[in-house]
Amino acid sequence: MSNEVTHHPTAGRKLPEWIADAVIYQIYPQSYADSNADGIGDLPGITGRLDYLQWLGVNTVWLNPCFVSEFGDAGYDVADYLTIAPRYGTNEDFERLIEAARARGIRVMLDLVAGHTSHLHPWFTQSADDPSDNRYIWSGSVHAPVRSWIPSPGRRPGYYLANFYPIQPALNFGYARMNPAEPWRQPVDAPGPRANRAALREIMAYWFDRGVAGFRVDMAYSLVKDDPDHTATAALWGEMRAWIEREYPDRALLSEWGDPKTSVPAGIHVDFFLHFVGRALRSLWDNTQGSHAAHWGSDPCYFAPEGEGSMKEFLASWREADAAIDGAGHIALPTANHDFSRLACGTRTRAMTAPAFAFLLTWPTLPVIYYGDEIGMRYVPGLPDKEGSQLNDETRQGSRTPMQWDGTANAGFSAAPPDRLYLPIDPDEDRPTVAAQRDDEHALLNQVRKLIALRAEHPALGPAGSVQVLHTGYPFVYLRGGSHLVVVNPRREAARFTLPGTAAASEPRPRALAGYGVRVAGAEVEADGFSYGVFEL
Repeated sequence: MSNEVTHHPTAGRKLPEWIADAVIYQIYPQSYADSNADGIGDLPGITGRLDYLQWLGVNTVWLNPCFVSEFGDAGYDVADYLTIAPRYGTNEDFERLIEAARARGIRVMLDLVAGHTSHLHPWFTQSADDPSDNRYIWSGSVHAPVRSWIPSPGRRPGYYLANFYPIQPALNFGYARMNPAEPWRQPVDAPGPRANRAALREIMAYWFDRGVAGFRVDMAYSLVKDDPDHTATAALWGEMRAWIEREYPDRALLSEWGDPKTSVPAGIHVDFFLHFVGRALRSLWDNTQGSHAAHWGSDPCYFAPEGEGSMKEFLASWREADAAIDGAGHIALPTANHDFSRLACGTRTRAMTAPAFAFLLTWPTLPVIYYGDEIGMRYVPGLPDKEGSQLNDETRQGSRTPMQWDGTANAGFSAAPPDRLYLPIDPDEDRPTVAAQRDDEHALLNQVRKLIALRAEHPALGPAGSVQVLHTGYPFVYLRGGSHLVVVNPRREAARFTLPGTAAASEPRPRALAGYGVRVAGAEVEADGFSYGVFEL
């Protein structure tokens, strides 16, 4: 296979310098650390765990929504974008978190729910009483899909469009196409859409001024309606990018779009490969098992003990996106998130997760670690619905269980009685904890820590270095920057590969930097089951 080389930033687009070195850690606030024994994680609890994140090597933290909400959708139903929800603390607690994180070299990103609000937000209650207020999408009649149109709760007649749950009315950013049969559609430059774009800037500016490094943008692709090629949506984010570059040039947007080849050229700084757009991430680790849409299919993924997957689909998607981005931003790869099952799920055990982390932290993308994945926390099946986590075939609560800190009561998450916890602790007696793994140099936690340190120490392993794929089967073998060899075998069975002449000719023998179970002798590579190796040539 020919060399695949990541590109340098192009002229006209400015990237904050810190982004390329970002190791992002996602925290689901209600499940991370409870400081006041009410059973729900909070901001002071996160502040108290910053030393752990600094020790791990994390330099960027992304928090799921922590604003005022009725929590019908775990905080993605925002009722006040400028106020911290009391269950998490106060705005002053958040500012203390920012300062404590900054002192440890850690940036904090918030979650921006841009496409909808709670039905309790003052914007919506006003719009529901005032037919001239078009901050939301209103119609005098119901349209397809019928379940998305909800009767007005106020004096205004008609129906409003919901983005996800009925309690989440869609903000009006206009329609890309007009339709005479639907006269309620408004263009993107109508007063309502203009007011909402201004509101997004005001929200971001408020938190930027308090030290926030950026936002992960929820459903970033969904703002402009009936926009099949996303041209109008891209124009909106291009406008936001230009404003950020002018007013806050060291801040960044990380989007839930799932299509980097479209979103990054549009103006987003970093976008994920995600499951609901293509199969780029599902072909790596299928996090849909047990926690998301069954109709997405169940084709074998590469990082699974059965060893029936392939890297080819991921590589094709990555090359296409990398070429389209052309240095204007980055692709992010997550281990999991609050909507999908964890790396350890079903047949995928903790033994498989170390090779997955080796790939994640040596591939030219930005790594995003979901809290607890660094110790091998598993997706816990069979839990009750919590704050809208259960919808049809989506059972997301299994990925939202409390962080497992130690062997004390409630795994060190909270001093509350077990029946008051946000979600139950994983009942497995063999559940992993930070305390048990921290002093074990061979444990997953210390392997992840070492890989993060290697990425920082060796620029060839970061997003700017070239990558040459030598083998797409088992093991997966590639060169970074022409100077580092990476071998990853996530299947149960051992695997072998013969290096091509150019790679095998390097002398002396490659120096092992990290890993276990991989041996390189001359041109021959032998990889035990569930193994990985990072070598300096």
